[in-house]
Amino acid sequence: MIYELYYWPSIQGRGEFVRLALEEAGAAYVDVARESGTGALMRVLDNSKIACPPFAPPFLKAGKLVIGQTANILLFLGDRHGLAPSGEAGRLWAHQLQLTVADFLQEIHDTHHPIASGLYYEDQRDEARRRAADFLAARAPKYLDYFEGILRRNKKGSAYLLGARRSYPDLSLFQIVAGLRYAFPRAMAGLEKRHPRIAALHDKVAARPRIAAYLASDRRIAFNEQGIFRHYPELDTGG
Repeated sequence: MIYELYYWPSIQGRGEFVRLALEEAGAAYVDVARESGTGALMRVLDNSKIACPPFAPPFLKAGKLVIGQTANILLFLGDRHGLAPSGEAGRLWAHQLQLTVADFLQEIHDTHHPIASGLYYEDQRDEARRRAADFLAARAPKYLDYFEGILRRNKKGSAYLLGARRSYPDLSLFQIVAGLRYAFPRAMAGLEKRHPRIAALHDKVAARPRIAAYLASDRRIAFNEQGIFRHYPELDTGG
């Protein structure tokens, strides 16, 4: 099967979490809007004949299935491509971790758009400074402490969140770290010193052959100031 991924063509965003899973799985896929433009994406999004229509990108077409929501897509791909445990308890644990990543990601987004997504950053800059300061002082450490704690309690030699074998939450945590390094390099320099296992997981994922090849390719969209992770120096306090 050749999957069809539908997401905006110029940003990593939430679609990047799906791309990383597809790349790690070695799955054949088409990044539709990057190849055919956003019109192709909107035609599917506006198709009233879809039985279970997605609310917004990203969504994935897998044969006759149209699957929306990042965590839901990864739940599907994890089971199908060995990116999650085979047992029910393990699958639910992986999904729980991914939903926590989704919560973290929303808080990252809100550092630069704390009032409304429809407003420009420049229209809410003062509020963004306050939100980012609180995020870096309280919220980011809380999330990182959680994931660091999971890695710490694993058996010796288990470098991944679910143990010795990588899973899609590991790929997603890699993306969170990479994005935070871009958005808040000063703050992350200090935070990573207190979360060495997370930093090590990032490096381990980045070195995986398929991921390394993807990161070095033009399929990997560069971080920019239109995506979720944005670098505004005035928001990068701490360090």
